[in-house]
Amino acid sequence: MDPRAAEQKGLDMRHLISATALAWATLGLAQPALAEHHEEAPAAQSQTQDWVSISNAYTQKLIEFEADFSPEGASASGYEQYDGLVSDLSADRDVRYLAGAEKLRAEFAAALASETDKYVQQDLQILIGSLDRDIKGTKLNSELMLDWVDVPELMFFGISNLLEEQNSPERRAKAVEMLQRYTGTYPGTTPMTELSKARYLASKAEGKVAPYGVEVKQAVAKHPTYAAGIRELFTRFKVAGANKALKAMDKQFADFGKWTQQNVLPTARDNAQLPPELYALRLERVGIDIDPKEAMSRARRGYYELRSQMDALAPQVAAKFGFEETDYLSVLRALKKQTIPNDEIEDYYRGVNTELEDKIRENHIVSLPDYELLMRVATPAESAAQPAPHMMPPRLVGNTGERGQFILTTGNPTAGEGEAYDDFNFPAASWTLSAHEARPGHEMQFAALVKQGVSLARLLYAFNSVNVEGWALYAEAEMLPYEPIEGQLIALQFRQLRAARAMLDPMLNMGLISREDAGRVLLEEVGFSQPMVKQELDRYTFRMPGQAGSYYYGYRKLIDLRIETELALGKKFDQHAFNDFLLSQGIIPLELIAQAVREEFIPAQLGK
Repeated sequence: MDPRAAEQKGLDMRHLISATALAWATLGLAQPALAEHHEEAPAAQSQTQDWVSISNAYTQKLIEFEADFSPEGASASGYEQYDGLVSDLSADRDVRYLAGAEKLRAEFAAALASETDKYVQQDLQILIGSLDRDIKGTKLNSELMLDWVDVPELMFFGISNLLEEQNSPERRAKAVEMLQRYTGTYPGTTPMTELSKARYLASKAEGKVAPYGVEVKQAVAKHPTYAAGIRELFTRFKVAGANKALKAMDKQFADFGKWTQQNVLPTARDNAQLPPELYALRLERVGIDIDPKEAMSRARRGYYELRSQMDALAPQVAAKFGFEETDYLSVLRALKKQTIPNDEIEDYYRGVNTELEDKIRENHIVSLPDYELLMRVATPAESAAQPAPHMMPPRLVGNTGERGQFILTTGNPTAGEGEAYDDFNFPAASWTLSAHEARPGHEMQFAALVKQGVSLARLLYAFNSVNVEGWALYAEAEMLPYEPIEGQLIALQFRQLRAARAMLDPMLNMGLISREDAGRVLLEEVGFSQPMVKQELDRYTFRMPGQAGSYYYGYRKLIDLRIETELALGKKFDQHAFNDFLLSQGIIPLELIAQAVREEFIPAQLGK
């Protein structure tokens, strides 16, 4: 999942990721998490709900503290009291944040020493770890980086989070106040663009690293798209009272773009490399806990193996369709010619998802939700903000029936004239993409968090990409045997992409390969379109540095746990039960999931 958005403006966003993440990420704060699936919450493991109440009381303190700096994140998670409020970009924000964060960390550390329930202890460790990373990230960014925030992108994510179909009219109405606060047309507020300019100028100092030029150019080019997207949202949902703020927004976006071109772009760096300390922190945030050179080595081996598998499978696909050329890239190009028109793509994917669900039931792979999958095609502004297909998470706190949505993108607005995706809009690609984003992948992860009632610490702070993307790739692998042969070939291509990511992301960020050479690998060897290659390179270099390797790393950890469990149980191994158990654990780190498998699942299965 490429969880929604502007992923890392200051920390690790990923991802990830959801619409909530940009606001949290811009300020270097912890982002809300993604989800998992099944009947039992971790609370059941403790035989009591008491620990959840105790844990939630601690977590609520962190939520309230961070919401003072980035209320958009809390709002997106479901805390309606923060609807309409906006991020703090004042000059002394970092000083106030660090003082408050260190005080709260000390309180949690003292509680960890006195609490006796192991689940409360785990949650306190989650909260302390989140604070430690955010404190470190805030300090490193302040010491090493010029502080430039792309306000139009921030505003688009904030507004689109409130102007969303599944929100109540009362929540959507708060988007007017939010826009007014962003634009300084609300009493006592200053335009966010002016605050961003001031922070950038105040951060300038000898030796600091400037923003990456490619990022800055692309950001300015997207500003009109974001403005149009925000206007379209107010029109679509018939939210009145925003006209004055919208006029101010148009003027401010144009001014901010000119100011950025005059003040930021001339000093922007032409090398994507981050300072090593910051790149290491990004790897830590996404859950990659091995040396990047070791991760690269493992990925290279996997890349070779996957290439061999595709070479072996391609002639069989060519024979099925009567293609003359049988090498992998020629077969891929021929499959891509079987284009699904944009106005038919949603219905086509719905049909594929129905078939996948039938396969899941027939082969007892995992327990499915009892409601229909939500899916739609992205708007131009959404595609500009997040060019790849993704799962938009539901409200996680106080959910009243809101569900995740599979968002299909049909293009990359920053790719250039005449360029178009051909990576998702042909039948063979629909299988593995659906398994990843929908069922049994991310959509079921979101469904589980809503259903289970896990502690707030696990709901909002335990997330990392290794946990979440590891499951989605594992879900792809679970479905691969039941897909048509051409679907299997594309599933291997996408897995090869994940291995390539795990190689190329660290190589680019450690100065071991040029952007051009990395692009050649993705274009000429993995076989993706130029727009897809562009969004991948953007992802590795400025949208989510460090995150791309988490998919392959998490997948390999999960399949290792799967084989370990099969060996321990022998003929008693039950695939359906194992997969349900994995999803029932929520989003705790994979090490804790593995511990639960060894200490709970395996003994229970042996005792049957």
